[in-house]
Amino acid sequence: MYSGSMVALVTPMHEDGALDYDSLRKLIEFHISEGTDAIVAVGTTGESATLSVSEHTDVIKAVIDMVDGRVPVIAGTGANSTSEAIELTEKAKALGADAALLVAPYYNKPTQEGMYLHFKAIAEAVDLPQILYNVPGRTACDLLPETVGRLSQIPNIIGIKEASGDVSRVQQIRQLSNDDFEIYTGEDVNTVDFILAGGCGVISVTANVAPRLMHDMCVAAINGDEAKAREINQELVALHQFLFVETNPIPVKWALTEMAMIPKGIRLPMTVLSEKYHQSVREALITAGVLNSNSSE
Repeated sequence: MYSGSMVALVTPMHEDGALDYDSLRKLIEFHISEGTDAIVAVGTTGESATLSVSEHTDVIKAVIDMVDGRVPVIAGTGANSTSEAIELTEKAKALGADAALLVAPYYNKPTQEGMYLHFKAIAEAVDLPQILYNVPGRTACDLLPETVGRLSQIPNIIGIKEASGDVSRVQQIRQLSNDDFEIYTGEDVNTVDFILAGGCGVISVTANVAPRLMHDMCVAAINGDEAKAREINQELVALHQFLFVETNPIPVKWALTEMAMIPKGIRLPMTVLSEKYHQSVREALITAGVLNSNSSE
């Protein structure tokens, strides 16, 4: 259903932490004009952990309304409470989301059977296409390929964002899942390798600041043009590295502020990017051609 470069969109905030809907519209128009293939609203990059339930659904609604059908909108509706994830997914469906992205339950450290039953319960409760999200570095649990294969048999579980960093999982999941099951990387740095190994695209942090390059790189890789995909990726390598010098979304929000796209707002316990990293992130933006070399603090 979906492929290419899908942005894990940040949630713009004013410096006092209030949501900034004007900047949100600016970001959406930027992504649509620059070729982003789908928008993920209020995923973990969108600071879902520090938004209230009402704010969470308000942002999803705003993104859907602003996009107005021009690209798919995938709503981040995961939670470490199954009932809460069902509630958020129900609301996303009612608001008109095209699909939901559901992170593996974090902190609880469920068993593989617990994760299977968690995702199965959500899928059976809400008739909406659902994408699993495995990010063991942040959740403290790893949704294994065997469990993904079982979940792929549920009709409205259509894919997975696999952010373990292990490219070999593309083929492992492919062998265990339905033929039409979609596999996306959640690691910008391995996007080309992941797609060439059989993946469908990326749900990307880097695309927040370099959407055109990420889109073009994914198109090249999907079309089998490895040389072109790797050539484009060379312009993005520094961003893939330096957008993660502190915990996401700290660096990417600072980068977007540097690009005059959003204010400096970020909610505790996340903090503004440490000054010692400013020049490295700025130089990565310049290398990618998304910031003028004359820009200053």
